[in-house]
Amino acid sequence: MEFPGQEPKSTSAYTISDVSIVDVEAGTTNPGRTVTTEGERIKSVIPYSAEAAFGEVNLVDGRNLYLIPGLIDAHVHYFDMATFGLMMVAHGVLAVRDMGNMIEQILPMRDALNQGTTLGPEMIAVGSVLDGDPPFIPPISVGCKTPQEGRAAARRQMESGVDQIKVYSKLEKDVYLAILDEAHKHGYKAVGHVPEGVYIEEAAAAGQDSLEHLFGFEKVIGKLLGEPVTLITGGMMPDAGLWRRLPEVEQEFMTVAQRICASGTTICPTNVTFRNHSRRYDIEAETYPRLEYITPWIRGMWNTMWPPSREMVEFISLIWPYMLQGTKLLHDAGARLIVGTDLLLPGVIPGYSVHEEMELWQEAGIPPADILRSATIIPAQFMGLGERLGSLGEGKAASMVLLRANPLEDIRNTQQIEGVFLRGQYFSRADLDHLLEEVKKLASGDQ
Repeated sequence: MEFPGQEPKSTSAYTISDVSIVDVEAGTTNPGRTVTTEGERIKSVIPYSAEAAFGEVNLVDGRNLYLIPGLIDAHVHYFDMATFGLMMVAHGVLAVRDMGNMIEQILPMRDALNQGTTLGPEMIAVGSVLDGDPPFIPPISVGCKTPQEGRAAARRQMESGVDQIKVYSKLEKDVYLAILDEAHKHGYKAVGHVPEGVYIEEAAAAGQDSLEHLFGFEKVIGKLLGEPVTLITGGMMPDAGLWRRLPEVEQEFMTVAQRICASGTTICPTNVTFRNHSRRYDIEAETYPRLEYITPWIRGMWNTMWPPSREMVEFISLIWPYMLQGTKLLHDAGARLIVGTDLLLPGVIPGYSVHEEMELWQEAGIPPADILRSATIIPAQFMGLGERLGSLGEGKAASMVLLRANPLEDIRNTQQIEGVFLRGQYFSRADLDHLLEEVKKLASGDQ
C-alpha cells in the first residue's frame, strides 16, 4: 500500500548547544546543556562549554531555547495520511495512538510511520472497535453479541497485530467483561468507552486500562445526587446532562474519583473535542480558525458522520465547561491523565488541538508541569514506548521540540516552536512553515 505525503528527511548528526532541557518528570529546567544526536537517538547530554569544538556536525544554536520531548496525542483517528502527518510534525506532536480505524488500512499506515517511510508521528493502533451488535460505526467496528464472540474478536485483533484492544458503548456487560479478561490474559491493554450498561466503578474494578472522554462519570454525579441514571445497553452518554450539576457534589465526586483512580486506570478526557464541537456553526459559517488546513474530504466526513444539529451544539455548549471542571477534580484526585483530542471529530485540528487541549487544562487550574507530563512521559509509558519516548536522555529517541519560551511557566509556550526533531530528522522553523504551506495546498486542491 502506498501513502501520499511529504517524503521524510534523512537523519544526520546534530549538536544543540547551550539549550535549557525541560525535565518533564521532575518539572524543572536544566539550563546550559549541549545535546548531541546520532541517527535516530540522543547520543549525549552534557554541560555546555563555550570552548568546546563540535567538529563536523550540524550545529543548532540553543541559546534562549527550551528542549522538550515530542508531544503525544493519545486519541486520534488517523484517516488522512497526506495532511495529518505534516500537521502533527509542524506542531511538535511526534507520537499518536489511533483509537479506531479500518484494520486493513491503519496497520499498514502505522508500519509506514514507524518505519519512517512516510512523514508523520510514530503510532500505536487499536485496529477495529469491539462493540455491541449492531455496532455504532460499522465500517471500523466488530459487533459482538456473546462473551464467546467477544473473546474470539479480541483474539483476531491480536493475531492481526494491533497494539491495544478497544471496547465501545453498546457492549453487553458480560461480553465486555469477557473481552477485558481475554485482552489481559494475553498481555494486552483494554481501552475505550465504558459501555452504557456498566458503571464506571465496575469498569475500573474490572481493569479497563484507559477510560476515554470521561464517559461514565456522569452516572457518578447522578448517583451522588440520588437521581435515576440510565444503565441500559445502547446509546451514548444518555445522562450527560447531569454534568451541569457537578458543582453540587464536588467533594463527593472527588472521593469516588480517588477510588476509581486507585485501580490504576488512565483517563483521556478529550475536552477539546467537546469545546470545539460547541462551535460547530462557526465551521459552517467559515469563521472557524485554521479551516484552511482541513481537506474537503475530512470536512465531508464531519458533515456526514456528525451533521450539524442546533440542539446538540447547544447541549454540548452547556455541559463541556463542567466536564473540564471534572478533569481538574480528577487531577486533584490523583488520576493518571493523558492528553488526547479525538482527531477526526468536527473542529479538531491535527496537531494544533493538542495545544488547545493543554491550554484548556491550564485554564481549569492544572499546573503546566503536570499538563506537560500528561502530553509526554505518561502517555509514552502507557503506550509501551517509555523506553524511547516521553523524556530526554542518552539513548532516547531524538524526537524533540525546541521552544522559544519555557512551557513550565505557561503551557501555551509549547506553541512557540522554533524547531522539531523527529527521530533525528531536524525541521527548522522554515521547514515547519513549509509543511504548513504544503497542507494548505493539499486542502485547497492546489497541488
